[in-house]
Amino acid sequence: MSLVPPHSSPVRLDVWLDVACLFKTRSEAKQACVLGKVEVNGDRAKPHRVVKPGDAVVIQRPFGRKQTVTIVGVADRSLPKAEARALFDDLTPPVSAEEKELRRAEQVYRAAAAAAGTDRRARRDIRRRKGWGDV
Repeated sequence: MSLVPPHSSPVRLDVWLDVACLFKTRSEAKQACVLGKVEVNGDRAKPHRVVKPGDAVVIQRPFGRKQTVTIVGVADRSLPKAEARALFDDLTPPVSAEEKELRRAEQVYRAAAAAAGTDRRARRDIRRRKGWGDV
C-alpha cells in the first residue's frame, strides 16, 4: 500500500477526498468544500487545507445526512478502491429502516414527477412566452 508518512508531503483536503473515493472527482470535492459542506476537526474547511492522519472529517450528504470519517492515512495519487478505503475509518452510523423507506419514497416521487413532465398546453404557453410563436 502506498500510504504517505504523516510528516512527508502535505496533501490538500480536496485531493485527499478524491483519492479516498469520498467524492467522484477532485472538482466535486472542491465544490463541496467551497459550499461549506465539509468540516475538518469541527471547522469549515477550504479545499487547500492540509490534512493529516487523525483529523476528523464531517461531510454533509443529501437528505440531511452527515458522513463522519477519521483519516488513517494520506495519499496524493489515485489508488485502487480497496486501498483507498483503507485511508479512513467511517464512523457514520448505519441507515435506519425508516430512513431507507423515506429515501425510496423520495426517489419514487422524483421519478414520477420527471416522467410526468409538462402537458401540451403548458409547452405551447412556454413557447409563446419565449417568443417562438405557435409551433
